Amino acid sequence: MATPSSPDFPCQLTLTIPLPTPTLASTAHRVLTIDAELSPLVHRHLSISPAAPNILVVHYVATTNRMLRVAVNGFFDSLAVVLGVMHECDEDVVLVPGGESVEGAQGVVQVEG
Repeated sequence: MATPSSPDFPCQLTLTIPLPTPTLASTAHRVLTIDAELSPLVHRHLSISPAAPNILVVHYVATTNRMLRVAVNGFFDSLAVVLGVMHECDEDVVLVPGGESVEGAQGVVQVEG
């Protein structure tokens, strides 16, 4: 990855994305890391915050503001898909009180506690 002080990559942005649990942050990290940036004019680094394990940190550097904007817009599209799947399918999310009922769904077991 280019360093923030690199004259070839002067534009940078860091996103901190809090998620409900460290497990969801780790899952999002693993899923979003798979897709590399398509342009050699943009570099992205994903990590989990060492201070708060439920926070996904995304650091971008790019050659121009336009390239940075295009890359970040694409990332948010991917993030929206990941969060949508988590909302619909992840046990940690669907078992939150007030959500839709999952009673009788295959593979989902609610434990009274």
